[in-house]
Amino acid sequence: MNFMLKYIMENNSLDKPLTTRDKLVRQGTSAIASLAGGVFLSIMTMGARFRLAGIVLSIAALVLGLSALFSREKTDKKVGILITVAGVLGLFIQYGLPVLKPIAITVLFIGALSLFAAGIWKGIKFLVELKRK
Repeated sequence: MNFMLKYIMENNSLDKPLTTRDKLVRQGTSAIASLAGGVFLSIMTMGARFRLAGIVLSIAALVLGLSALFSREKTDKKVGILITVAGVLGLFIQYGLPVLKPIAITVLFIGALSLFAAGIWKGIKFLVELKRK
C-alpha cells in the first residue's frame, strides 16, 4: 500500500502538464477492459465445474478472439491472440486430457489475477490523473 501512496504523491505534482481528455478516456477504458477480462477469465475458470457453461464461454472466446485477429489495429490482434488462447484453454478444460486440465485451469487463473491487478493499477492511475485535472 505504501508504494501506491508514494506513486500518487510523486505523480501528483503541479509541475507536470495536465493529461489530455483522450488520454484519460484511454486510461479509463483500459482499466475497465482489464477488469472485465479478469472477470471473464475467472468465470471461464469456474466453467470447469459447469460443462455447458464452460463450452459456451470457450466457444464465445474463440469466436471473439478470431474476430479480433482480423482487425486492422495491432493491439486488437494482440488481444485477439490472448482471447483465442483463453478459448482454447477453456476447451482443454472441457475436452482435454486429464493431465492438461489442471494446467489449463492454473493458466486461466493466473491470467485472471494478472488482469485484475492490471485493471486496479490502471484504475488508480486514471483516478490520480482525473483528480489532477
